[in-house]
Amino acid sequence: MMDPRWRPTVNEREFIEQALQSDLRVDGRRPFDFRKLKIAFGREDGSAEVELGETRVMGYVTAQLVQPYKDRPNEGTLAIFTEFSPMADPAFEPGRPGEAAIELGRVIDRGLRESRAVDMESLCVVAGKHVWSVRVDLHILDNEGNLIDAANIAALAALSTFRRPECTVGGDDGQQVTVHDSEVRDPLPLTIHHLPIAVTFAYFGDGNIMVIDPTYKEEAVMGGRMTATINSNGDVCAIQKAGGEGVMSSVIMQCLRIASVKAADITSNKERG
Repeated sequence: MMDPRWRPTVNEREFIEQALQSDLRVDGRRPFDFRKLKIAFGREDGSAEVELGETRVMGYVTAQLVQPYKDRPNEGTLAIFTEFSPMADPAFEPGRPGEAAIELGRVIDRGLRESRAVDMESLCVVAGKHVWSVRVDLHILDNEGNLIDAANIAALAALSTFRRPECTVGGDDGQQVTVHDSEVRDPLPLTIHHLPIAVTFAYFGDGNIMVIDPTYKEEAVMGGRMTATINSNGDVCAIQKAGGEGVMSSVIMQCLRIASVKAADITSNKERG
């Protein structure tokens, strides 16, 4: 794994940028090529590990019955948590989540929850009393660049295999909940309407050079970053721009067109996996 203290020298920066001007990247990819994607599903329901090149993220989903929010009595909840281990990158500090961890969680959360990919009403057991609260934990195992896209796929893969216990409602008041063991009744999958895929672009120079799926070294040189979260239907679920100069609307539209194609490719890859 690369030393996170690595900072590009002037020559290294110029080499990377000059190569990009010729549509070449240090690892041999073309500008709009992803690194090799591998998705491994765990033995337990709701767990998956994603490798994007040498970046590795594990997703793990759990659920518990809670009281719903008062303004959404018929809906369950979905929350994203990220864990950055110094084992993945010594630049990550143990303890409280840093800025990078908070931003990563927000981008994944925005793409998943705000696009209503998971049917929240199907998580309701007794309106106003009991709903399922679904929690996605994302563990960064190796940081070799573009954590957002890898973590997004890990969350989707884990959610798609998660099964929650079946429960029945009874009792004198018709509101007593019985949660059934998996040996008594088969657990139920989540209702997922669509798969919002994050595609991250890195900008270089004056914003006129861009690539997708930046590596650790490219992130150290890039001038800015934009993540477009799009499903296989081409619907834009979220856009997040971090740092750098402003980007022209024509460039954003080009990014969205590219992201739409890549999202469809990744979705078919995941379904085959």
